[in-house]
Amino acid sequence: MTQWTTADIPDQSGKLVIITGATGGIGLEAALVLAGKGAEIVLAARNPDKGDQAERLIRSRHPEALVRFERLDLADLSSVAAFAEALLAAGRPVDILINNAGVMAVPRRRTTIDGFEMQFGTNYLSHFALTGRLLPLLTAAQARVVQLSSVAHRGGRIQLRDLNYRSGYRPWPVYQQSKLAMLMFALELQRRSDREDWGLTSVAAHPGFARTDLIANGHAGSPPGLFALVSRLLARVASHSAADGALPILMAATLPQAEPGAYYGPQGWQEMRGAPGRALIKPQALDVETARALWSESERLTGVHYG
Repeated sequence: MTQWTTADIPDQSGKLVIITGATGGIGLEAALVLAGKGAEIVLAARNPDKGDQAERLIRSRHPEALVRFERLDLADLSSVAAFAEALLAAGRPVDILINNAGVMAVPRRRTTIDGFEMQFGTNYLSHFALTGRLLPLLTAAQARVVQLSSVAHRGGRIQLRDLNYRSGYRPWPVYQQSKLAMLMFALELQRRSDREDWGLTSVAAHPGFARTDLIANGHAGSPPGLFALVSRLLARVASHSAADGALPILMAATLPQAEPGAYYGPQGWQEMRGAPGRALIKPQALDVETARALWSESERLTGVHYG
């Protein structure tokens, strides 16, 4: 395949696309591109003011864009339920779901409204719950479902006995677990879709090292630590823009010949930046037994069962 760009994205007219965390960063960049390709975009995020700004930006570039903000707080499962119920009531099939939103390396252990560790709950569990609640609309459209993982999954381990790190909390290993969980979710969702005949194409992607507010959002209210400082230094030599970081996500969401269960990321040094293509999946992400156990525990924790 020659180098893939947004020019290779087919027309998306008539498709309904939901992107979590789409009021900034790579989520907003993906929304801008897909709106320009004719898709109807739901910007699913927490902050209405940022939602209004994002809508205005998209319409300034694409005056005919079909775009709207819908409130979704991934740190609150009741918000996930309310968001999904409104879409189910409308009954419109969902063609593309991009589970993008997240927080990174929160310095001290914090919890969501429901008592889950913040990174695991926000990055993974709420997306698991959202996808499950939207499953009727996704199957109706034979949807493309994209989970956002990270190169950080390579060092991740699923701590089944203490997924919420009630003891031994460390910011980076917890982030790694959340992103490994997202990749395993994508792979297990495809296995279950094949078995249950849901008709989904489940894929994963990562942005490499994209210059976004992800680290800053996770550190809100905390003094900058060593991780943040090192990240800023590394960003000068190994990062790329949020727009470039969105390319693997857009490839995963729109590539007509995308292989079910595929994983996409930048092709440059250590997959930190560069043109998008197939990404490296580490062996622990392919552990089917752990994936099944994680799925079962996720259903128990969220109360969302896929049937």
